[in-house]
Amino acid sequence: MRKSKLFFLILLVLCFNTTVFSQDAPNRIISLGPSLTEELYLLGAEGKIIGCTTYCKCPKEKVGNVIEVNVEKILSLKPDLVLATSLTNQRDIEKLRSLGVNVITFKTPRNFSEICEQFLRLARIVKKEQKAKEIIKQANTEIEVIKKRIKDLPRPRVFIQIGARPLFTATKDLFINDLIELAGGINIASSKTGLYSRERVIEDNPDVIIIVTMGIAGEREKRQWETYKVVEAVKRKRIYFIDSEKVCNATPLSFIEALKEIVKLIHPEIEDG
Repeated sequence: MRKSKLFFLILLVLCFNTTVFSQDAPNRIISLGPSLTEELYLLGAEGKIIGCTTYCKCPKEKVGNVIEVNVEKILSLKPDLVLATSLTNQRDIEKLRSLGVNVITFKTPRNFSEICEQFLRLARIVKKEQKAKEIIKQANTEIEVIKKRIKDLPRPRVFIQIGARPLFTATKDLFINDLIELAGGINIASSKTGLYSRERVIEDNPDVIIIVTMGIAGEREKRQWETYKVVEAVKRKRIYFIDSEKVCNATPLSFIEALKEIVKLIHPEIEDG
C-alpha cells in the first residue's frame, strides 16, 4: 500500500546532523520534520515556529508534507530558518537556498546517542542548550534505572513490524533497534533494508511480535500472524501493539516513553514502579 510506504518513510525522517547556522537565534522557523517540531516544543521554542508539515501536530501554517513542500508558501512566510530532513525533496532545498533561505538539513538518527546529539545541536541553534542538557541528563538517568531493573531477566527475541505491504521491520541502523535492546530484548531483524518476509519471520521464530500501528490495520495483521501456529510468539499469545506516536518521534523524552512501554510488553513480569 502506498500509504503504508509513505508512513514508513516518515518513520525514517527522525533526524540527526546539520550545516552551519548563524550566530543569532532564529525567530521565524519552518520545520519540515515532525520530530524537529516536537523537539522545538520540548525546548520551549514553539513560539518561533511559523510553519510546519501536515504531519506535525502544530497549529501553524502547513507548507507541505515530509517529502514535497510548497516553496512559494515557504517564501511568503519569510522564515529566517528552515529545518529540513533527509526526506525533504533535495530540489526544493536547493531552490530555497538559491533564493537566499537558510536551510539546515537533519539526518536520521541510528541510535539514542545520535538522537541526543541532534537534539543538542538543534538546541544550540535556538539558544536553548542548557535546557537540552537537562532533558538529556534526565533521559540518561531513566535509562540507567531501566537497565538495573532488567539486568537479570531473560532476553526474549523480538520482531517489530513497522509496515505491512511490503512487510517492514527495524534494522540495526534504526534507533528502534536501541529501543528493543535497551528494553532487554533481542532484535531478530537481520535485513539491511528493513524489507522482510513472513516466511523469514517464521524461520527466525521470535518470542514476541510487536506491531507498530502506523498506516497498517493492526488487528488484521495480528490475525494473520496468529495463523502461524509454529511461531513462539503465537503459541504464547505474545503479539502486541504499540502506537506509532510512541516510537516514531525521535526526541530524548519520547524515546524514554517508548522504551518504558516496550519494557512492559516484553517483560510483563516487571511490576510498575
